Order: sequence, then structure tokens, then C-alpha cells
Amino acid sequence: MTAGALPGTGPGPVNFADMLELVADAVPDRPALVAGAVRLTFGELDARVDRAARLLRGAGVRPGDHVGLYATNRAEWVESMFACMKLRATSININFRYVVAELRYLADNADLVALVVERRYLPTVAGVLADAPALRLLVVLEDGTDPADDGGLAALTGPGGALADRGIRLAGYEDASAENILADDAPVRVPRSGDDRFILYTGGTTGMPKGVIWRHEDLFHAAIGRPLPDGSAPRELADILAHTASPPLHYLVMAPLMHGAAELSVLISIGTAGTILLWCGRHFDPHDVLRLAAAERASTMTVVGDAMARPIADALAEAAGRYDLSGLLALSNTGAPMSPRVRADLAAALPNVFLLDSYGASEFGHNGSEAGGKRVFQLTPDTLVLDEKLEPVAPGSPEPGRIARRGSIPLGYYKDEAKTASTFLHDARGVRWVVPGDLALVRADGTVRLLGRGSAVVNTGGEKVFPDEVEDALKTHGAVFDTAVVGVPDERYGERVVALVALREAAATAPGGAPTVADLIAHTRLQVAGYKVPKEIHLVDEIARNPAGKPDTGWARTTALLLSRAAATAPAAAPAPEEVSA
Repeated sequence: MTAGALPGTGPGPVNFADMLELVADAVPDRPALVAGAVRLTFGELDARVDRAARLLRGAGVRPGDHVGLYATNRAEWVESMFACMKLRATSININFRYVVAELRYLADNADLVALVVERRYLPTVAGVLADAPALRLLVVLEDGTDPADDGGLAALTGPGGALADRGIRLAGYEDASAENILADDAPVRVPRSGDDRFILYTGGTTGMPKGVIWRHEDLFHAAIGRPLPDGSAPRELADILAHTASPPLHYLVMAPLMHGAAELSVLISIGTAGTILLWCGRHFDPHDVLRLAAAERASTMTVVGDAMARPIADALAEAAGRYDLSGLLALSNTGAPMSPRVRADLAAALPNVFLLDSYGASEFGHNGSEAGGKRVFQLTPDTLVLDEKLEPVAPGSPEPGRIARRGSIPLGYYKDEAKTASTFLHDARGVRWVVPGDLALVRADGTVRLLGRGSAVVNTGGEKVFPDEVEDALKTHGAVFDTAVVGVPDERYGERVVALVALREAAATAPGGAPTVADLIAHTRLQVAGYKVPKEIHLVDEIARNPAGKPDTGWARTTALLLSRAAATAPAAAPAPEEVSA
């Protein structure tokens, strides 16, 4: 907001903490969050967020500080994210599956000063403290883990401990003692700015995670603001109050909150005065998700690619009529592709539900929606396909270009000037674009067909093969559950196309038995041109994906290479896929 302005006092830029307070003041008794056994109205959620903010502030968190959130889905995750915003600090999403080396990297790269962490992850935290000099506060979320199983943190940080001289503190999230929550009268509602930072760490499919830096104002207009009841777009914070005149939508958030799609879903729900239905299971269970959707009358569900959509489609087929989803209006896919086969199965199971594929990225926000046809999207007006000179690609051109966005875009990557310089570009007119690397063809009607990330393209004998297209072709086979397609080195072609395939559990007992590799290759040959057909297919138990549902390209390439070498040197003694992937 403008300097000195307070939430709800007049026009001003958007800040997400102000957004929560504005809605809480307008409809304090409206349900805001359902997370397991926790049910909070907007008034109660705002009060809980104030309490968490005072805890962090009392322990030394200041504007601009970075606070890591290291937990599975739970109410306190949402509270802590907004508590950071209230203090003008920045929450940092942490993958709860990290090992010590990965957490060490993130703690240093993100300059974390505090961690809100579930007790079960304290042993991992204990392994990084010596290499995280900025970290001075650990706020512990109880999860049923024995307090003695803390990886030695109490000894390290207590009196005489090796790290006690650094002033590292342990505080319980629900601890109301005076030493953890200072009894001050300073307000939590303070003047804030649309310039306040929202940092989203994205692992993508390769490499170490990168922190995408958004201004609150830009992220709101790029991804959060939803059309008002009259169809217009919100231009300022007060506009969102129009949503309070309608009954709340119930947004089922099932992805881990450490993934951008889930964080943004929470912000969208708050920004439309809706109710967040947070699935809090530690391992994805489609039947549990559907039970929650039925019990709470979910209006919308958001999946992240086939990793979530396929199990849900299968569960609906297994239990036809078991779940009352009559309140469900839309099922949206974002963050990872949904294959045509899975979409068709969902459409058959949910004939009265609107199925929507959205296109976007951590660096983009929301950029478009499906426009008919496989991977075909109508992009937003500020999103174009550009050539190498950063000029728009003409409709109908046979040459692909890179999808780019201007206007409300991120500031860059945190502490990565080289990556920022290569991704955020200025054209000849001085317009600034974000160009992450997704390739697309512009069709004659102006819609675009997404080809995939340029870095994943397989160049085989001079022909470019996009893995997404081959994966879609394989998934049209009824026995295929999941697949990953990569390129491996080849003396003749430079690279050859190799597919890793996980079959459905029921494939072995199906009439005719499980398909052979030859069967899968023959099937794929009917779907795509010959040069795109995998030269090798290796059956594995499971395709490694990150918790967000994106394929782990590094794992896939390593596994494909090892299996290819093993097959070439000793086909009869090729290692079991589970041994290789381990």
C-alpha cells in the first residue's frame, strides 16, 4: 500500500496480508479454512495469524527476513505464510522430502533466519545448523513425534551446546509463555506495500531449486486476482470485497503447500472470500481426497498433472457412485501436463464437471487456458510466442518460438544474477520479458500448441523430439500408468529416444497379460512419426516425480542411461529397475 495507508482505507496496491485482513473484517464468520480437524472462520484465521506473527516478531523476525516453512499440509502452514506477510517478511517453501544436503543448500541460498518446522524433520535440521549461519530460530510444530527424537538439537542449542553461542532458539508454535511471545501492544496491522516480496522456490525438473522473486502486486495481477461477479478484473484491493456478496466457493487444495500451485490456490481462495479445503494426508490417497471433496462439498479441485489426475480417475472408476460430488463445478489442472487419456477418463467419470487445463509457470503466473486440441492454449494478452530476436512469431508460422510474458512478471531469481540475466530479457523497444524456455507453435487462429521445455528436447539425427508428445502417445495404451521419455547419448544419432514405463498394477492380470516392450513400441508407432518412437523402452516399478508431480528428469536420464548400458552389455543380466532407481 502507499506509505501510511492502512488496510481497507482506500485505493492502493495489493498486499496479501492486507487482503486477508480486508476479507476477515468484511465476513469474519465465513468459513475460511478446513484442515483435518481444524476449522477456522476468517476472523479466527486472522487472529491465529496475528498470534503467529507476534511469536515470530518476538523472536526477532523483521521485515525482509526469510522464514522457511518445512512441514506437510496443515493449518499452521497457512497461518505461518500469512504471519510472515503481516510482518513484511517472506516465507520460503521447503520440500519436506529434502535430505540434509538439499536442506543445507536451501538454508544458505535462501538466507533463512528462521524455520517453522514439524518435529519429525528436526533430525534433518540438526544436520545443517553448523552450515546455516543466518539461522537463529526454530519454531516447532508438534506432529506426534517423540520430543526426544530431535537429532540432538536440544543438546546443540541448549546451555553449553555447540551452537548455543550463536543464539539459536527453539520455540513451540503453541507455546504462549512470555519468553516466546512478547506481551507488547505493538500492532500487527502495519502499513505495507505492494512491493513486499513473495519468493517461490521452484525445483523444476532439473538442477537445484531457484527462488523466483515476485512483488505481491505483480503476483496478484499475474495469477491471483479472479474475475469479479460482474465479469470485470479487480484493479485494486478493495475490489475483491465484491466476492463477499456471493456464497463462498470451496477450493480443495490437495497438492503439497510447498508447491507453488498449492500456495497460489490458497491465495486465490482468500482473494475470492472462499473456503480452503486443505487435504492433509502425508501420502497421496485419491480415495481420501474424494471423501474430503464429498464431505465438504468441494466446488473446485486442482490437480498437478497425471501424477494426481490418474489416481483420481482410477479411484472414480473403481468406486462409481460412491462419492457425492454434486457440488463440484470444476476440476482444474495446472503445473504439469495432463495426458488426453487421463482427461477422457475424468470426463467420463465426471460428466457434469468442467475440466480445465491452465498454462503457467512459477515465473509466469497464469498465462492461458485450453482452447481445444491437445496442449492447445489461448494465451493471455500479455503473453506471446517470441523468436530469437524477441519479436512475435507470426500466426501459422512453422517455426516454434519461446513463450514469454511482459507486464506483471517477477523481479528475477534470488541470488542468481546469471540465471536472471538469461531469463529476463529486454527487446529492441526496451520491453522487459520473462522467457523461461517453453517452446510453442503459433497456430493460424492465434492459439498456441505447447511443445515442451527446450532443455528437454531430444535431438536425434537432427530431428527434434519433444518428450511430452511421446509420453502422451504411450499413455494412450490402456496398460500404461506413467512414463518418462528422455534422450541418451548415441554414436550414430547424437541422442536416441528412450522411454521408462510403469504399468498399471492390473496389467498383469488383464486378458492377454501385460504388454511386452515390442507391444508398446508397436502401439507408439501408430501415434507418432517413426523418428519419435522410442528406440528402447524399459519397464520400471515407478516413475520418479517430485512432490509437485513434475517428472524428475535427472533421475530419468540417469536410470535410462544405466538400463541402456546394462541391456547393451548383458541383456540377460540387466539390473532390476528398482535397484537402478534406488
